[in-house]
Amino acid sequence: MLPGRGPNGRSAATRLSRLLGTRTAWTAVGDGEFFCPGCGGDRNYQRLTGHRRFALLGVPVLPRGGTGPVVECAACRRHFGTDVLDHPTTTRFSAMLRDAVHTVALAVLAAGGTCSRASLETAAAGVRAAGFEDCTEEQLAALVEALEADTGRFTGEPCTAGLAIELHEALDPLAPHLAAPGRESILLQGARIALADGPYTPAERDALATVGAALTICSDDVTRLLAAARTPS
Repeated sequence: MLPGRGPNGRSAATRLSRLLGTRTAWTAVGDGEFFCPGCGGDRNYQRLTGHRRFALLGVPVLPRGGTGPVVECAACRRHFGTDVLDHPTTTRFSAMLRDAVHTVALAVLAAGGTCSRASLETAAAGVRAAGFEDCTEEQLAALVEALEADTGRFTGEPCTAGLAIELHEALDPLAPHLAAPGRESILLQGARIALADGPYTPAERDALATVGAALTICSDDVTRLLAAARTPS
């Protein structure tokens, strides 16, 4: 049997680890709420930095340098890299998704659908499903009118720079956290609004192309999805 193997070897290694080792002293430098990958839900966290020390008989004696920072979950106590803080909490993600659907609906309506009751009804149903439960057709129509008055544009015009910026502001932060089917679903929701009162207008296509770009959907896939939306299911 090789030295260090077997019951005696393991016992010796255990005794040695109790005599000599490295200990880390953690210091909290921040806190907040995050989505914990270990728990699978929103939890409180502490951001920690550590200082390692060589320990003799469990007593730290010599510094070994710093470590971290890490994020410690207040519930499961597991440590994670600080990149977990880039993932939105469930609450934040729901709000981002709700705002994205609302912004897309307004952009498509402003491109040509506000005068159509069918488009307004389709848009309001999608916005309510996304989380704005009290949204009505009248509210959306009023918001589009206010948008046109603020930008000086008219219904049916191509997507302006200001509206494109609003779409990117709502969709850019969301896109990295959505799988392809989720990003495509938002685009298809906009397509259904545009199609509720008839074929796409050039302005609606322009708005939907901007939505697709903000969701990092390539132009070929945007074309495919817009064509698929016209096919009755």
